Amino acid sequence: MKQAILAASAVLLSVSAQAEPFGGMPPRRPFVSTLSNNTPLAFGMDAEQTARALGQPLQYVRGRPGNEIYLALRNLGGSGLIPYRHRLFLQFRHGRLAGWKEDYGENWMWE
Repeated sequence: MKQAILAASAVLLSVSAQAEPFGGMPPRRPFVSTLSNNTPLAFGMDAEQTARALGQPLQYVRGRPGNEIYLALRNLGGSGLIPYRHRLFLQFRHGRLAGWKEDYGENWMWE
């Protein structure tokens, strides 16, 4: 009788060790799949593809047709009192993305 109880408890322990506990952690995913922007910018994208990758419309800053500079205001949240926005400037040459620069700017609160 003792052997049957020990065997049954050993089976239960092995099954419970393999099962995921209730409310436990889900399996780990690769780091790049957890990013909010998993469609990266790439050289050679046109303005429409760039806006789709960033998930927001681009604002024209200056430049001749085909060689423009656009601005994407990225709202990154922040506290409830002060919004946290980054400015991302995008340089297009011949209608294709040639470079970008993120400008953190000056915080007006500390000037």
